[in-house]
Amino acid sequence: MMKRLTFAIIALILCSTVSAQDKLLTANDLMSGSLYPSRVRSVQFVGKSNRYAFVRDNVLYSGTSSSQKEIVNLETLSKAFQSLENKELRYFPNVKFVNDKEFSFVYGSSVYLYNIKTKSLTKPVTYDATAENMDLDPKNYQVAYTIGSSLYVNSRQQVFTVGEGGDGIVYGQSVHRSEFGIETGTFWSLQGNLLAFYRMDESMVTDYPMVNTATRITTATPIKYPMAGMKSHEVTVGIFNTLKGTTLYLDTRRDTTVAEREMYLTNLSWSPDEKTLYIAKINREQNHMWLESYDVETGKLKKVLFEEQNERYTEPVDGLYFLPTKPDQFLWLSYRDGYKHIYLYNTDGSLVKQVTKGDYEVQNIIGTDPKGDNVFFYSNIEKPTERAAYSVNIKSGEVTRLTPDHGTHSIAPNANGTLFIDSYSSTDVPANVVLVSNKGKQIGSIYSAPNPLADYAMPEIEMGTIKAADGKTDLCYRLIKPLNYDNGQKYPTLVYVYGGPHSQLVTDSWLGGGNLYFLRLAQQGYVVFTVDNRGTDNRGFEFESCTHRRLGEIEMADQMEGVKFLLSLPYVDKDRMGVEGWSFGGFMTITMKLAHPEIFKVGCAGGPVIDWKWYEVMYGERYMDTPQENPDGYADNSLVRKAKKLEGKLLVIHGAEDPTVVWQNSLEFIDACIKAGKQVDYFVYPHHPHNVGGRDRLHLYQKMFQYYEDYLK
Repeated sequence: MMKRLTFAIIALILCSTVSAQDKLLTANDLMSGSLYPSRVRSVQFVGKSNRYAFVRDNVLYSGTSSSQKEIVNLETLSKAFQSLENKELRYFPNVKFVNDKEFSFVYGSSVYLYNIKTKSLTKPVTYDATAENMDLDPKNYQVAYTIGSSLYVNSRQQVFTVGEGGDGIVYGQSVHRSEFGIETGTFWSLQGNLLAFYRMDESMVTDYPMVNTATRITTATPIKYPMAGMKSHEVTVGIFNTLKGTTLYLDTRRDTTVAEREMYLTNLSWSPDEKTLYIAKINREQNHMWLESYDVETGKLKKVLFEEQNERYTEPVDGLYFLPTKPDQFLWLSYRDGYKHIYLYNTDGSLVKQVTKGDYEVQNIIGTDPKGDNVFFYSNIEKPTERAAYSVNIKSGEVTRLTPDHGTHSIAPNANGTLFIDSYSSTDVPANVVLVSNKGKQIGSIYSAPNPLADYAMPEIEMGTIKAADGKTDLCYRLIKPLNYDNGQKYPTLVYVYGGPHSQLVTDSWLGGGNLYFLRLAQQGYVVFTVDNRGTDNRGFEFESCTHRRLGEIEMADQMEGVKFLLSLPYVDKDRMGVEGWSFGGFMTITMKLAHPEIFKVGCAGGPVIDWKWYEVMYGERYMDTPQENPDGYADNSLVRKAKKLEGKLLVIHGAEDPTVVWQNSLEFIDACIKAGKQVDYFVYPHHPHNVGGRDRLHLYQKMFQYYEDYLK
């Protein structure tokens, strides 16, 4: 029924004596960067060589499997910088090697190129100091950037205005509210001669009021926030030719209907020869995807390569990856067999083969070897809490693990795909960087971080699995026990929950994916528990999508299985149990608190979604359909309607300028509580968006901790 594996995290630090491990975390410690594992920066191979490089303590180092040496320190780099700019370089920047002897870096509003051999510095390009969304073409040192809603390209020392925004028109920024893996609004071709970019028309979307109360008279700063079931924005894709200074728009619309204009344009991918742009086009219902190719000279549709449909939703978030020696073949990631796997396609749309197969997730494609025979990718083949790196031979399908140690890995291959820099952490490793071979053998150590908590008294962290509410699916949990707990005593318990799509809180990483806040609670006598319910990520399509149209129901049923497990433990006090979560987790917190007042004495919900009709189109309609299509699903899971069930203590927290889960959500819940005669605690962070950052986060930690001290402990 249940599997457990205990990691005594304190005992992980073999270098520390038991007597030294007696310090307790304070609230101020939670904001201390020194208590997080130290890391090196700019870890990479040098050009096409087998030497690696990294930045640490304002020094750039180079190394092999057997030795390391200093290449450039801040003093030397600053001397070159001062001779060029007549001012000092204040810190060693992040660098990127462009060949064996030169590296580039961005400082201020300029791109610089440093020659290690000659110790000389040049400045290929400078852009406007107010620029945002800077996108560098590393081949030609051209820069695309935005100022306000306009897009500019600094190309060959000439600045082009690619698109001048205003009146609801936005150029060169991420669209569709950054769903579908969209992180940017510009896309350079391989040779840098062409730039694809988004043009978003939001003029038809209703203004949503945001206010800044810091001004004498409160200032209105409205945003465009298309809510589920309401009018969405319309997006097109342009192509800017840097050689000609011309722009054309792709003919991505088959007709002029609203349904066609509101389709999502995602996963933009350039062909190696710069002649074709590929776009994954998705209908607003998000249950039908067309992978299309466009001629960038004419803007015309060349071909619909293939389609994917699913009665729940289809959500491509990864672009095409072309094989280096076969420009007419590409790799595509799809959930079509129930798990995210790699498929090999010809550019005419014909399927060559499914490359990976099994009950595991291919999380990302990293790259290939020079011939394109082997594909490198991240996956959780051995266990769902892990992210390891693998290679798969396209011809044979043979899979080889590249990262020998358990944990959460990030790798960088050398030019010929024979060596890899492996940066990782795990339940027993704060942060390591090692050199591994393509056979999965460690052949050198680059950096090993000391345990930053070696002098602190550490609670015991247990990782394991329980069964979901369906009685058959394994769910992964993390249990942090009170410091020096005694089975004969009863302790207050906090269930920390998120539970929504694209999330995984329980991981084989440092502290099991937990944080210093959880450790401090455990040091102060609390049990802290988290379980990844169905609806979360990296466990296959059915695991995540089974919550479709009924958000909150299956998730809560699985969370309550976690509660059953907790109540089976002799040291958990059934009368002192709380629940906490943020965003989707805030929705889950209030959902669980209202449904089970007999279990949860205290709740703390930050930035909670209260009713999905107040959430945005792309995310909301994917998982709930529209309010018009799914009125019962929206109504049954609206927390406004359930406010009358509130019992006990509930603290709701919201940022007053939250553009993600708009303030309206929690305000309407508070109003419903007032009308129902229910007392609820409420705290607002002025000027903060969806999360509370900066020094104010310390205030947040103190507020939540004191709330539990007052009402749960």
